[in-house]
Amino acid sequence: MLQHLITLIWNKKRTHALLIVEILASFLVLFGVSSLIIDNLGNYQTPIGYQYKDRWVISMDWGQTPDSLADPIRQQLKQRVLAYPQVVAASLSSGNTPFSNGTSNGEPTYNGVKLMTYNYWVDTDYARTYEIPVLEGRWFDKSDEAAAVTPVIINEPFRRKVFGGSPAVGKLLLNDEDKKDKKRIIGVIGNFKKDGEYEKNEPGMFYRVKSNEWQSSLSIHVRPDTDATFEGRMMRDLSQIAKGWNLELSYLTDQREGKHNITLVPMIIFLVVSTFLLINVALGLFGVLNVSITRRRGEIGLRRALGATERSISWQFVGEMWVLATFALLLGLVLAGQFPLLNVFDLSAGVYLTAMAVSVVVIYVIITLCALYPSRQAATIQPAVALHEE
Repeated sequence: MLQHLITLIWNKKRTHALLIVEILASFLVLFGVSSLIIDNLGNYQTPIGYQYKDRWVISMDWGQTPDSLADPIRQQLKQRVLAYPQVVAASLSSGNTPFSNGTSNGEPTYNGVKLMTYNYWVDTDYARTYEIPVLEGRWFDKSDEAAAVTPVIINEPFRRKVFGGSPAVGKLLLNDEDKKDKKRIIGVIGNFKKDGEYEKNEPGMFYRVKSNEWQSSLSIHVRPDTDATFEGRMMRDLSQIAKGWNLELSYLTDQREGKHNITLVPMIIFLVVSTFLLINVALGLFGVLNVSITRRRGEIGLRRALGATERSISWQFVGEMWVLATFALLLGLVLAGQFPLLNVFDLSAGVYLTAMAVSVVVIYVIITLCALYPSRQAATIQPAVALHEE
């Protein structure tokens, strides 16, 4: 039966070639969309590790103000913010706050293992402001000011990649370029996905911010009932303290939505393209099957006269479409199989394999649904009518 179906398809190879190309293109686009969706869904299920609701961030640009004068002003701004009853907590930090576009990378080494990390400079109130739980060790405090070795806090992805299941607190990290630059781990937090739920869970390392260094953001945790009236009054008060500075306030909920849009828009575009290709494949199948049924009415009538059932006639045409799809999918799987081997988009092999399976199933389901109606029409042809027409 299979050999017969292949022969029928080969005899009309020119007609079927375009369909094979369309199915192949649909599979590849669907594979790419599935990989993107599966990876993002996996990332979304991983907690981000901090709270973003009711959090505001004030970006500070002190222009020509000398650093020696800027630091006291920053401290005044923080203290003024904390004096408001609407504010629960506040923290000074570097500019790469959650959902911002700022980044800072490092490559600490432990026992010859070098790891690319995201670096953050924060003060002693950062964990309280964002409600970040410490899983091992402790957060920064005033005792770290006099530490002989730079204290750092790492997140769980960092600990897992470098130390596996072993405790990390107390371990020393080195700098390949500067052997004197040592860092001692004093605490481990959970996840810290700076760009939100759809971001990969990457290693991160936190430094205690020092005076005159990396303090361009003031994060604020406000009470849920805080309104825009308070925001305007607070910004006017802060402008009086930091005269000549450029202070810009943003809401983390809005920044989070912007980050999500950056992730979701490409997926939507790919879904539209994939849907368009699948519709073209479906229309092509309808056209090919209808033409095939019209031209093969005599063959169908002869088979019915020889005792073939409606079911066997119907599944013959469905089988032809399955074989046609299989040719395209085999070629598509060969091409898609290069992605995990070459690590094209830096996704795990499991994501690619799952995307391949999902794409194959979707293609076969669509092929089957599109072929059922024309094949049932073919099965209803009466032998006497078909042979009489011949």
